[in-house]
This record gives sequence, structure tokens and C-alpha cells, in this order.
Amino acid sequence: MSVAANRWGARSWLVLVFAFLYIPILCLVVFSFTSGEITTQFDGFSLRWYEALLEDREIQSAVWLSLRIGAMAATTAVVVGSAAAFVLTRYRPYFGSSFFAGMTTAPMVMPEVVTGLSLVLLFTHPALSFLGGRGALAIWAAHTTLCAAYAAVLVQSRLREVDRSLEEAALDLGCPPFKVFFIITVPVIAPALISAWLLTFTLSMDDFVLAAMLSDPGSTTLPVLIFARLHHGLKPEINALATIIVVVVSIAVLTANHMMMSSQRARMRARELAQG
Repeated sequence: MSVAANRWGARSWLVLVFAFLYIPILCLVVFSFTSGEITTQFDGFSLRWYEALLEDREIQSAVWLSLRIGAMAATTAVVVGSAAAFVLTRYRPYFGSSFFAGMTTAPMVMPEVVTGLSLVLLFTHPALSFLGGRGALAIWAAHTTLCAAYAAVLVQSRLREVDRSLEEAALDLGCPPFKVFFIITVPVIAPALISAWLLTFTLSMDDFVLAAMLSDPGSTTLPVLIFARLHHGLKPEINALATIIVVVVSIAVLTANHMMMSSQRARMRARELAQG
């Protein structure tokens, strides 16, 4: 088989994969502009369901709660995960280091049902009633537990590639370790930190199992609300909401990617100037 035929076959396969992934999303966007009541039927262009979305206080409350929990969980997870990554990469092997590494990544492979059940028992224990039981705080704790493992893996992989000689040179010149961390280390691992934050924020926004087990009537997240409405029949209003989320996420990802690429090009130019 010729090289051209192999290339054509690879491209065709790639097109099929992308079609399988993105055609359902495209259909969702198209059906969000329907004027009818059926979510999978286009009866004419209309902004009716976007207007209905602006009047649905229940969805707005669920979206706002999911955004708050997602932002807090992502930020906390990046901080905790980065600290764990530093311990795993910057310290020599010590007694219990393998156990610590395993416990750091355990939430990634632990079934969410098990994690959720353990946190339900924790937050509903009479001796810990000051935690408030189930609710937004419990969901935040669960999402932080899950997401910190992903953040640790991403930051750890980046830290292993960092040139330690830059930090050592700054320390030899009398720069305090705290300043070295924020001036040298953080800018170098910034792409990993941004990627970890975006990933963990998405995981939190998308999570259903933990949120369903730990929510109460006053803290219903968006995935839980959508699942509850499935029993009564979805309206194109949900399509409109999903379209807005797709647009916002796409803009955020493109912006973050542009920032990371610009930062990488700037570092490469600075390195070339230093070597030249």
C-alpha cells in the first residue's frame, strides 16, 4: 500500500472520530434554536428557549452554585495537588514515600460511589454536626478530594522537566527560596497550573455521583438538576444552556491555549538570546 493511501486512510479515520465526537454537540446547538417543544426536532428558528432560560430561577441557581463550587474546588485542588507534587518530585525518597505517592493518586481510581459514601458518613456523623451535614461544603470537599489527584499528576509531570540549575543559580546568588519559587518556578510551571485548574474545574462542574450523594434541597448542582428533570421530560431550554456552556468553555480553552503558547514562545526566545 502506497504512502498516499495510508495518509488518506489515516485522515479518513480522523474525520470519522471527530464526527463521532462533535456531531452530537452540533445537533444540540442547532436544536437549541428550535421554536417547538421537542428537544430533538427543529420546528423553525427561534430564541424562545434562551429567553426561557433567563426566566428560570431554578436553573440559574444551579448554574451559579456549580460555578462557585467548581471554582473553589479547582483552586483548592491546584494548591493541594501542587504541594503534593513538590513533595513527590523535590524530596529524595524517604520512608513511606511510595505510600504517600499512592495515596495522592488513589482518588483517581477509587470509585466515586465509595468516596461519596465515606464523605456522607463523615458529614452526617453526630460528632461532626458543626460541618453542617450535606450541602455545598460537603460537595466542595468531595470535589477537592477527587480533583487534587489530577492536579498533582499534571503538576508533577511538569516539575520533572524543570531545569533545576535555574533555581540553584538564583539561590547561589542570594535570592530567598520564597522569591525563587514565585519568580522562577511558578512561571515555568504556569502552563501545568492553568491546565490543572481548567481540568479540575471541568471535573467539578461535570460531576454527578458525588453531588447527588452529598447535596441537600438547598444545594442542587446543575448535573443533579438536569438528571431530575429527565424524569419529567427535557425541554430545548436545556439545549440552550448547554450551548452557552459550550461557547464559554471553548472561548476559555482557546484563550488559555493562546496564553500558554505565547508564554512558551517567549521562553524560547529568551533562551535563544541567552545562548546567543
